[in-house]
Amino acid sequence: MHTCNAPRLDARLAAAYDFVRPGHAAADIGCDHGKLSAALAGSGRCPLVLACDLRPGPLEKARMTCAPYGDKVQCRLGSGLSVLEPGEVDDIIIAGMGAETIIEILEAAPWVFDARYNLVLVPATKHSILRRWLARRGFALRAETLCQAAGRWYAVMNAQYTGAAREPDGLFCLTGLTNGQPGCSEYYAVQNEKLKKYRLGLPEGTERDAVGELIAELDALAAR
Repeated sequence: MHTCNAPRLDARLAAAYDFVRPGHAAADIGCDHGKLSAALAGSGRCPLVLACDLRPGPLEKARMTCAPYGDKVQCRLGSGLSVLEPGEVDDIIIAGMGAETIIEILEAAPWVFDARYNLVLVPATKHSILRRWLARRGFALRAETLCQAAGRWYAVMNAQYTGAAREPDGLFCLTGLTNGQPGCSEYYAVQNEKLKKYRLGLPEGTERDAVGELIAELDALAAR
């Protein structure tokens, strides 16, 4: 995947790496330790990587991690996409935060609603909320990789703006494009446990019944 001198990536970051298009400048938003930024630059996959983080401590670590790659990596301190100029990069990775924060970051940068940008999104929590938002706001989920890192399941999403907004069904929000991938049964079981807890708090009625139907559909998928 990348050269031996670049940092080793866990399954989550390796999946994100694979969705970044070769030859394109990329921004690593929430870069943390900078391993993904270093891998993208060190492997030659990206001619320029902007390693960005809100916190000075992690950004300093990223600066040290990426130091061997010189001006192929630029480190920027700031919130979300505010550190970028529109068109400065083509590929945008947003990782290491919950779905709601990813949504806030994208909503705060209207210029990202453009088909030129390749989005690589790695929500730490609430995958279904991000899938629903993408569909409603006109982004197509092009591909998705299910993986496990540090004992947690991640759905690494590759999205692009099309302008074709739609209302996704509940099963798509919960499973996306993961059906048939290694580990999907375990992933669906985890999703279903969360759904069952949510249903417990619902009063009798239409929504509770609809959630019950979703639970049955997920059970059936997990049993395959």
